[in-house]
Amino acid sequence: MVDIFDNFYKGKRVLVTGHTGFKGSWLSIWLHELGAEVVGIALDPFTDRDNFVLSEIGNKIKADIRADIRDGEKIKQIFAEYQPEIIFHLAAQPLVRFSYDHPVETYEANVMGTIHIMEAIRATKSVKVGVMITTDKCYDNKEQIRGYKETDPFGGYDPYSSSKGACEIAIQSWRRSFFNPEDYGKKHTVSLASVRAGNVIGGGDWALDRIIPDCVKALEAGKPIDIRSPKAIRPWEHVLEPLSGYMMLAQKMWDEPTKWCEGWNFGPESESVSTVWEVATELVNNFGYGELKDSSDPNAVHEAKLLMLDITKAKSRLGWKPRMDMKQCMSLVVDWYKRYKTENVYNLCIEEINNFLAK
Repeated sequence: MVDIFDNFYKGKRVLVTGHTGFKGSWLSIWLHELGAEVVGIALDPFTDRDNFVLSEIGNKIKADIRADIRDGEKIKQIFAEYQPEIIFHLAAQPLVRFSYDHPVETYEANVMGTIHIMEAIRATKSVKVGVMITTDKCYDNKEQIRGYKETDPFGGYDPYSSSKGACEIAIQSWRRSFFNPEDYGKKHTVSLASVRAGNVIGGGDWALDRIIPDCVKALEAGKPIDIRSPKAIRPWEHVLEPLSGYMMLAQKMWDEPTKWCEGWNFGPESESVSTVWEVATELVNNFGYGELKDSSDPNAVHEAKLLMLDITKAKSRLGWKPRMDMKQCMSLVVDWYKRYKTENVYNLCIEEINNFLAK
């Protein structure tokens, strides 16, 4: 595999929370290929078709651990045992509509779970870098035309979005209170950052209420694709785009701990910001068949109609930028779903990472 990180991850002890999830499985595969000693903490995967299951990455990494991030003592024990150096915290309750039905669970997992991870970092001297993954929905969404910048206020209408806004406030507080850059080398040796991605899509995602899994499940069942919010505008990006940003940021934080420990947006270029209907149409075109059906419900729970990220900071300061436009992204997404039933999924993922890096 092409290594854009110059052997940085080789031999590093990296702990990934949520490694059984969609983004976490891709990150674990990539880190494992780069020679990192990956320890994963997560609940069971969502389905037996998830990328985590089919790739069998759990059998390849150093440790595949089932634990709930709401159990702070258990998390501290795992950190103490494996002495990780770099943390990627992805574990979360990630669904907006689920959060309306389970608001307390959403807050427990997203806010208290994140705090438990930061407390485990505090208690574990080996940790040098903590990259805390939240979401673009952490911003107080005014449905504005311009993208949200890292300096915009946090908020959230629904329990999911507001829990992620609360996460960001907690991360900010822990960075100021316990991991202050001014105290680096004196009171602590941790660099802590938060990262926010757009609507991430890619192979191996079967979560509920997500457009790509909904489309693929309908196509495989020979049914029309129900589009719940056809006009909703989102910053769509392939899963490998933000992961490349998280990994680049972690490397920079390791090398210069006090320079990069802040909030970062990793989204697509503005031309890839599209409606749900446009994304579904692109998917159908790539599959070569399928029918879309407008199933909007005027009585549905509130979900944001317009959301975009401003990625100027990551581009200008980190030197990170998206590698693919919407058409390239969707081509890679559909490639996975066309091939997963008949091919070695781990090798398929490696091939897709290499294709992505070649863009």
